[in-house]
Amino acid sequence: MEGGLRRPKREPLGLEDPAFWDEVALDAEMRRQFDVCHGCRRCFNLCDSFPRLFDLIDAAETMELDSVSSSGFRDVVGACTLCDMCFMVSCPYVPPHEFRIDFPRLMLRARAIEFRKGNLPWRDRQLAEIDRNGRLAAWAAGLLNALLRQRPVRLLMEWFAGVHRSADLPRYVWRPLVRRWRAPPLAAEASRRRKAAVYATCFVNYNTPAVGEAALSVLERNGVDTVLKYPRCCGMPQYEQGDVERVRDTAIRTAREFAPLINEGRTVVALTPSCALMLKSEWPALAPEDPDVGRLAANTRDIDEYVMEIADAGDLAPGLRPLEGGVTVHLACHSRAQNVGPKAAQMLRLIPETKVTVVERCSGHGGIWGMKKRWFDTAVKHGRNAANAAIRADHPHLAAACPLAGLHLSQSMRLKGAPAPSARHPIELVAASYQRGVGR
Repeated sequence: MEGGLRRPKREPLGLEDPAFWDEVALDAEMRRQFDVCHGCRRCFNLCDSFPRLFDLIDAAETMELDSVSSSGFRDVVGACTLCDMCFMVSCPYVPPHEFRIDFPRLMLRARAIEFRKGNLPWRDRQLAEIDRNGRLAAWAAGLLNALLRQRPVRLLMEWFAGVHRSADLPRYVWRPLVRRWRAPPLAAEASRRRKAAVYATCFVNYNTPAVGEAALSVLERNGVDTVLKYPRCCGMPQYEQGDVERVRDTAIRTAREFAPLINEGRTVVALTPSCALMLKSEWPALAPEDPDVGRLAANTRDIDEYVMEIADAGDLAPGLRPLEGGVTVHLACHSRAQNVGPKAAQMLRLIPETKVTVVERCSGHGGIWGMKKRWFDTAVKHGRNAANAAIRADHPHLAAACPLAGLHLSQSMRLKGAPAPSARHPIELVAASYQRGVGR
């Protein structure tokens, strides 16, 4: 049957269904979905999972799935970054089509079963403990950042933690965002028109608080009554590893803590696209019956999306000034997976007389995945087209809503011998544009 043109529809994961955890049922479902992928192959160039799958089939005796060993599926599962681009962009057979192909959720199910069996290495589990690692790193952030630039330390990390010696790593700060921010007084009567609860996100809190400060300053400039909240990490790192039951509990607890703020009429504004996607899409799939999770999903916006809602209503505060030389903006896969349009690019185009060039290709990073020794070279390979596009644009400003995508994109540009500015979140450039207008 030909593919459908209807909007993709995500279905609950069904963690309470014993069949979800049944390995025989998983293998049967893998073969069913893989057979559809084999007959289509539209997604061959998206990531390494699909070439690995198709190579398995092509090398098999019958060149069909019936002669492919299930043990070969492990590498297919491992290569998936859960970017969701096959589901959102490429596959014509996703639900509500009757074939019900959802490749990322299938990979997640396979990882969940392996995690429950205890097959995830201890060191991988420790890398995903973002809150604990961030709190510990804050005690000696300067020393830690210096050590992480030393080759002997990186060689030790590669051996002990499996982090590739050459992968650029995020820096830590000694004062997380939640310790820096002080709520300003309401600036104007218009401030009462909109209310927001900014979800700091783990990366912004521990690694890039300047992003949070920029977002808060832009919202204040636009008269938004804002509070900052960070109960805990959204769980994306554990989710990618298959620790879905823990992430479900995180979703329920966190949604309950945001409920009073939503009751006040506040919109929850996430500062990174992966976290926004978790709150909007992944959490409801894990806990479809929880009312607080559902309300949080309906009331969550990405920061770029929220600023564009203000602009589209004609309420954007004046004072933006041009940024010389133009901006290259990378559209993160998890921004695109939210299916709300290229909000980062639209927001940057609010800045007058500033050329904006969009890069809509995979950066290759895949979160912790792209930093690992096993996958770093694959991540660089898949990020080369994005790096080439950014090099061709040749703008002095590089923007990326996903901080790890920006980090990896800058590194990929340098590996090609090109100068690469450090990537900044688009909201930082908007804040800088407003700052240029101060006193004018």
